[in-house]
Amino acid sequence: MELTAIVESLLFATQEPLLLEKMAAAVKETAKDIKEAAGEQPPEWLEPLLAVDEAGIREAIDQLTAHYEKDGRAFTIVERSHGWRLCARIEFAEWCRALYPGKKVQRLSQPALETLAIIAYRQPITKAGIEAVRGVSVDAMVQQLVDRGLAKIEGRADLPGKPLLYGTTDAFLDHFGVRTLDELPNAAELRRVKLPSPESGQASPAAEEKQLSLAPVSDDGEANAQAPADEPSAAAADAAPSSGE
Repeated sequence: MELTAIVESLLFATQEPLLLEKMAAAVKETAKDIKEAAGEQPPEWLEPLLAVDEAGIREAIDQLTAHYEKDGRAFTIVERSHGWRLCARIEFAEWCRALYPGKKVQRLSQPALETLAIIAYRQPITKAGIEAVRGVSVDAMVQQLVDRGLAKIEGRADLPGKPLLYGTTDAFLDHFGVRTLDELPNAAELRRVKLPSPESGQASPAAEEKQLSLAPVSDDGEANAQAPADEPSAAAADAAPSSGE
């Protein structure tokens, strides 16, 4: 039995992302059970599976994705923040969305996107910190982002009044098609930009010259508009849009 076929079956069996480590463990444990059940004459194909590691699983994934690409399949394998998963390619997102006619595609407003960008690049951050950058109240925007699962409460700041700290969620990473925050556009550079403090209320020249920005994200979880044309969408696999307002 080929490792590629086994890996494909594991990914097909669940909609949740699978880590390389978890897949390797599943393969080795099952191979061990088969060997014990076979007694003194285990099948020859079993031996390599007993020693499979994460590198072997990754190689199998690469072979599968190359095979899908060559055959022009409508799905592929992508890596998300919590592992690998099978999903439909982004160009089929609209067709998959047709399975859920009751879900209307809605996009975040520009103020919500600006608020989300500040949280994404400077997390954890308080509402006061966000308001110092935007110059307006962000209560409604932050609550909207939390309700949509793109932002979450990270804890409390060690400041008077113990204000809440906000950060992004795993759903945020999936929405924008990145595995980690470091993969956001110009992440390292924008994190170094000096932002206005809640006390000063004035943006530094560097902060005025550089704007934190993210591509629009839709409630159906489709990959952002700036993603490459061949970037697959995890949401297309599920075809289940998240709830909007």
